[in-house]
Amino acid sequence: MGPDPKTPIHIVGGGLAGTEAAWQIAQAGVPVVLHEMRPDRPTEAHSGGALAELVCSNSFRSDDADYNAVGLLHEEMRRLGSLIMTAADAHRLPAGSALAVDRDDFSKAVETAIQSQPSIVIQREEVTALDWDSVIVATGPLTSPDLAATLRTLTGEDALAFFDAIAPIVYKDSIDFSVAWFQSRYDKGDGADYVNCPLDYGQYHDFVAALGTADTVQYKEWENITPYFEGCLPIEVMGGRGPETLAHGPMKPVGLSNPHANNWRPYAVVQLRQDNALGTLYNIVGFQTKLTHAEQKRLFRKIPGLANARFARFGGLHRNTFINSPRLLDPTLTLKTRPGLRFAGQITGCEGYVESAAIGLLAGRFAAAERLGRAPDLPPPTTALGALLRHLTGGADATTFQPMNVNFGLFPPLADDRLRGRERKRAVARCALADLDAWLGRRAEAA
Repeated sequence: MGPDPKTPIHIVGGGLAGTEAAWQIAQAGVPVVLHEMRPDRPTEAHSGGALAELVCSNSFRSDDADYNAVGLLHEEMRRLGSLIMTAADAHRLPAGSALAVDRDDFSKAVETAIQSQPSIVIQREEVTALDWDSVIVATGPLTSPDLAATLRTLTGEDALAFFDAIAPIVYKDSIDFSVAWFQSRYDKGDGADYVNCPLDYGQYHDFVAALGTADTVQYKEWENITPYFEGCLPIEVMGGRGPETLAHGPMKPVGLSNPHANNWRPYAVVQLRQDNALGTLYNIVGFQTKLTHAEQKRLFRKIPGLANARFARFGGLHRNTFINSPRLLDPTLTLKTRPGLRFAGQITGCEGYVESAAIGLLAGRFAAAERLGRAPDLPPPTTALGALLRHLTGGADATTFQPMNVNFGLFPPLADDRLRGRERKRAVARCALADLDAWLGRRAEAA
């Protein structure tokens, strides 16, 4: 006797991956129970109990589908009816070529959509056992200790771990615009989506030196054995890698000109990006940190334009965990030793809001197909979805596996190996969307 399509699929975790998976399953006509432990059981990073809460940046990064892998992933998800992308598009904020959102309105939109689906039941409870025949674990990088213990028993090995950091947010009306100015790099987008605070040579090197001696919060119980994720390093860790590291990283001045100084390019720039629809809050781009709150206030007020900055939120640091997906998961994100148990989101070792939601989208579709008695249909490896999936479920080296954002290095090589740079990226993107559309056409015919 085959699976009963009326038996619900359980999803543990109401973040971006969990809500996207629930949405995809519901669209397939299969019931869902979505378990979320917040707000009764808080985490180190979340502020409340909202579904799909954005705990770090409010940016989904580049929305350029022609030349950027994450922008391509955006477009692929849109074509697959992604709830996360629909909510992001509806609540986007000015951010040049990036897709930034009002974090509160975005979360509310996702939660409202989930609540409006009669086939989705939300249960506010902590899950510590996984006793259902079909379940997706989408607890993200802040899995509760009891569930983590269950996962260690099921997988036979400890979860890996890394640090993730949060950037501070300041009130716009506390920024000095006689010093700072609005401009996007190379005037992309509307050309004026970021606040820029300029530093000359002396100011920059004084700031880097001060970072090196500032007080930080110590996490002695796990800091010495847990690696940082390279894509989200604390600002003081980056500064410690060399005096010019920040000037070539988050504080690079390229594509900007200071109207307060005859349009000369400064030596370094601190950028701030709008964080809410009202435009009253701005986060300091790339300034994730584990500095103490007192040190953040002292040092960041040394930045020209931020001398009187008032902070709506200080930066912070927390530990993230993920499983060794290349070793543990099959191509449909199912635990090899436990049929019916899938993983989705950042716990699989993908990094980033969009990547997390994308893996949730795939896990939901795979689980729904299985519940309906169909074989899960994998996306082509030439697509962003397929390339990321293949990397996580076997393409990466299990012995050195670390969190990864989607990037063009994950895609199969083009037949024409003469293409380079932007031409190559555009060719990869065009091939991906053509193959995705063909795959969607085949799926529609088979349904």
